[in-house]
Amino acid sequence: MKKDIDFSPVTGVKLAIAKTETESGEDWAVYIINLNLIELKNVMITSKGYGELEGEQRKTSTLRHLIEELGAQSVAKIEPIDPAVFELTNEFWVSYYILDQIFDKKFIFTPGSFHPSLQRMIPELGLEGVLHS
Repeated sequence: MKKDIDFSPVTGVKLAIAKTETESGEDWAVYIINLNLIELKNVMITSKGYGELEGEQRKTSTLRHLIEELGAQSVAKIEPIDPAVFELTNEFWVSYYILDQIFDKKFIFTPGSFHPSLQRMIPELGLEGVLHS
């Protein structure tokens, strides 16, 4: 049962949504950043968006990603993201193993999180965006 699993607090793992400039405009993507000095194994990421747009309740498809190994102090691109969903709550549930211990954390980007005044340079990516730790 889930209550019997010891979920240790997540440290050293961040999520970022960052943009790259292209000839046709901006491309946005979601990244996971491992700042730990040890690799993460079986990283499972579930993403979904939900909320109200134009007076109607909306939700996106639920996407699931598996990264078998994320090296120590490294970054992986999870998925592209459409700026049209920035007006929704974007939720990313991340679970992974370090050695035989499971870690689990929900990262939530609320509407308004992507306002230009909140975007900053993310050194691990060399890109501008929003960082969640």
